[in-house]
Amino acid sequence: MRNILLFGAGKSATYLIDYLLANAVKHKWRLTVVDNDLLLIRSKLGKSFYATAAAFDVKDAEKRQPLIREADLVISLLPPRLHIIVAKDCLRFSKHLLTASYLGPEIKKLEKEIEKKGLLFMCEMGLDPGIDHMSAMKLIHSIKKKGGDIHVFKSFCGGLILPEFNNNPWHYKVSWNPQSIVRAGASGAVFKEDGEIREIPYEELFSHTKPINVPRLGRLDYYPNRDSLRYMQLYKLDSAHTFMRATLRFPDFCQGWRALVRLGLTDDEVKINTNNFSYLKWSGRHVKQDKKKLAEENIANFLEVKQKSKVMKQLRYLGLMNNERISQGEKTSAAVLQSVLEDKLQMLPQDQDMIVMQHQISFERRHLSTGMISYMIVTGENNIHTAMAKTVGLPIGILTKLILTGKVRLTGLHIPILPEVYNPVLKELEEYGIRFEERFE
Repeated sequence: MRNILLFGAGKSATYLIDYLLANAVKHKWRLTVVDNDLLLIRSKLGKSFYATAAAFDVKDAEKRQPLIREADLVISLLPPRLHIIVAKDCLRFSKHLLTASYLGPEIKKLEKEIEKKGLLFMCEMGLDPGIDHMSAMKLIHSIKKKGGDIHVFKSFCGGLILPEFNNNPWHYKVSWNPQSIVRAGASGAVFKEDGEIREIPYEELFSHTKPINVPRLGRLDYYPNRDSLRYMQLYKLDSAHTFMRATLRFPDFCQGWRALVRLGLTDDEVKINTNNFSYLKWSGRHVKQDKKKLAEENIANFLEVKQKSKVMKQLRYLGLMNNERISQGEKTSAAVLQSVLEDKLQMLPQDQDMIVMQHQISFERRHLSTGMISYMIVTGENNIHTAMAKTVGLPIGILTKLILTGKVRLTGLHIPILPEVYNPVLKELEEYGIRFEERFE
């Protein structure tokens, strides 16, 4: 019996756990799931004979290391900063490791040791990053194989709420890790546009949104995401004059988030004593107060909007304009905002989310210029079986099966841009309704 060890039973783990348990019967797998929350684990494992729950802090080496030692393959859905703890143990005990997070510099430093031991560490094996890489590389390799020269590549992805459940002024609900939502875009963005390298700092990121049309949905807005140039090299598109990866949102969201950034409410560095602050005082902490005006009016003036604007309506919806005490002790503003989002923008049981991904590619072949879009829309079932959980978890689950059944024998440190990975994974994803449609322009 092969042993699979999964760290993390949060929002993105639901479909992955279901997939692994469904395959455990046929392939004789044993799944152990580790999380701080025992009730959460049990709610996702049900009464499966093939599953074991283990509740402890991942930083506890005495409990963590024996489980890794006994595993055949380890999956980490932990917050990105904790992957390195698991990665070092996987290296020590010679275990394969899969994650859905970006390949960070700490794990990158382990590359030579991973290769030396003949292990596979696959990072970025989720949705974005993950399905975006696989679907993009399939297109790029196909175009190049036919002699096409790609000049423009843009990739967009967003986790959104389905329009019929879009019933708040933010046009957004939390379907994935709220901590990551608060810090989204914090590193700013670097990309190439019309032959020039452009850098946008975090403070300006949500002021640089642009519209995009998605088939069947209409207009969404996007903002550039992280360092696109790194993927320009990995995709072997160095000669392209435009290369960008971006995040999709409904238009009003970006305007509201720009206000939160300007007010300093996404800061994750400085701790404050929230017992001394109301939500209104916290929101206006960096705003010069004109005592002749109400605090809310001062905030509106600082943001250069009217008190009846959509932005102020969004802030009121989050409860940021009231005098209720925060009373959470020593916290960063980002932590306070996270708790606000979890409360005010939570998905209700009947709510359905959607994942939207679209690639735009322009290329030249035989002196003819061609434009194309490839897009995917996936909808969730409810607030547990979400489209986000489906698209993050299934790619990892499928690759787990391919590795343990000997169909993928890759070793080293990778992201999923190789045909031996993306072809079988994308093929099986289609069985779950995760498929792309293409249009030529």
